[in-house]
Amino acid sequence: MKQAAIGFRVHSGWAAMVAVGLENGAPSVLARERVHLVETFSYTFRQPYHTAEKMTLEEGREFIAGVKREARRLAQGAIRRLQSEIPRQGYKLTRCGLLQASGRPLPDLEKVLASHALIHTADGELFREAILHASGRCGLREFTIKDKELLDVAGRTFWVKPTDLLRRATELGRPLGAPWSQDEKFATLAAWLALHGVSKRLEKAFAGAP
Repeated sequence: MKQAAIGFRVHSGWAAMVAVGLENGAPSVLARERVHLVETFSYTFRQPYHTAEKMTLEEGREFIAGVKREARRLAQGAIRRLQSEIPRQGYKLTRCGLLQASGRPLPDLEKVLASHALIHTADGELFREAILHASGRCGLREFTIKDKELLDVAGRTFWVKPTDLLRRATELGRPLGAPWSQDEKFATLAAWLALHGVSKRLEKAFAGAP
């Protein structure tokens, strides 16, 4: 069975998820979804560290832990669904590509809640960590790359200009219709890079792209 990868670009409380496979060396989009990582899609839960800022330290710690557990569960459920659906197209989901932020590792909770900038960072990191945790539980091999480095790394990997990469990602999503924003395009590129370790034929696919 041919191998496929799933790419994620994460925001606070949700993520763009795109599954990519190879057909005769050419990439194709197998599935696309916007996954909610909180049950209640409100500011309170989508911005858990902002919410915890208004609580005592222990209350905040407990609240954040609950959001994290929920996000992990929802992410795992989304990946499991794809793992059961993708084989119908002749593929097996084996890899996960995740766009990471550029920030440094976070300090302990008390220091995070004392800094508005760190609170913003921590909100995003919670949901990215949930994706990584879920992909590991689902047996996927993980590939991560910083968001700001994606186009440069993909361009050097596939010997293609960043503008051509984005054009190709746009063309791949055209048959699916909206939403196909930069989130889906970047998730697609992350999945392609995750698959690169499986098949170097991706380079030929890009080289022959119109």
